[in-house]
Amino acid sequence: MLKNKTNLKIVRPYLFSFFVTLILVLFSCSKTEKFDGYVTTAGTGTDELKIAVVKGTPYEMGHQLGVLLKDDIDSCLSGFLSYAQKEAPEIYSNEQLDMAWETNLPHIDSRVVEEMKGMADGSGIDLKLIQRSHMIPVISSYACSGVAVWGKNTENGHTYQIRNLDFTMGAGLQDHPLVVIYVPDNGSPHANVTFAGYIGSHTGMNANHLVFGEKGQSPMSEYPYNINGVHFSFLFRTLMYDAGSLDDVLNTIRNTTLIKRYFLFFSDGNQETQGGAKVLVSSPDAVKYTIWKDNDPGDIVAPDILPNTIYYTMDNRTAYYLLNQYQGQFDEQKMIEISRAVADKGGNLLDVVYDATALEMWIAYANGSEDASGQQYVHVPMNDYITKAGIKY
Repeated sequence: MLKNKTNLKIVRPYLFSFFVTLILVLFSCSKTEKFDGYVTTAGTGTDELKIAVVKGTPYEMGHQLGVLLKDDIDSCLSGFLSYAQKEAPEIYSNEQLDMAWETNLPHIDSRVVEEMKGMADGSGIDLKLIQRSHMIPVISSYACSGVAVWGKNTENGHTYQIRNLDFTMGAGLQDHPLVVIYVPDNGSPHANVTFAGYIGSHTGMNANHLVFGEKGQSPMSEYPYNINGVHFSFLFRTLMYDAGSLDDVLNTIRNTTLIKRYFLFFSDGNQETQGGAKVLVSSPDAVKYTIWKDNDPGDIVAPDILPNTIYYTMDNRTAYYLLNQYQGQFDEQKMIEISRAVADKGGNLLDVVYDATALEMWIAYANGSEDASGQQYVHVPMNDYITKAGIKY
């Protein structure tokens, strides 16, 4: 008996030590896996832009953005709302924007709503400010440009797309450039090329090699718009999470109640499913949408159609000339040339050139009152940031 008691006294310290070590290891692993997000920069001088990398649930990613970019978000969204209310106080009053939010809310992806809540909690910024600023584009009219080329029309067989955002520069959005790299727990990693605090999307790309762009077509003569449906800025975020191919994108379009009038541009950089599509959304009409793909003789730009190409820009004559001139030669530099050539001079806020195949972007924001098209297009290798966050694509 004494022998057994002695053995127990010897074993118990080892068991205690073992459990303490196990707890420390588990705690250490849990701490290592926690991802708080981070902000870095690309470009230099007046062309420098912030890149935020966030990971987790929608709420957690919003919270990370709020913590990391509190002052930038507050300044950007407050300035945007103040400018809109000064320019058109009746259209953009708090009451009108709140009504727009309540009308549009049932159609907004719940993941976006959760991200807004996380951003508000992480930053301490009033959630109402975030919601109201996101309604400004929903009830506004603006113009833009889109072009995509792919396969045999490019020098390396990749898919390239441009997205020019021609929108007011008076609100100072260009002072808060931001690319958000999202690495969600569920859904595809994706990049939103945006402004601090604006988590809807005017353009972006997901890790499934899909690019999303738009051109506004809603005249102010149709104001007030029927917004009882999905606005493209929230549609894009849904597609960034969920779409794996161009077919997925177009099937979603066919089964979604869209609002207003605009052109949507989508391209697929996967070698097996490579291509592009242009969609004219015209929800006030009997025909709610029209889809054109490669070299469609019924395309709205016919007869100026070209193989492995879709486009509609602020200057279609110039676009067609350059697209025809560079057939089979396109790379990022020639796409930048087109982006600059068709920009709306005096109101060109943001330009992006995408290589959907390589998951790369070249981005230019306006500088003060100087158009984005006159700035350097900063290289952002999206895939590098996804890989650093622990995801391989």
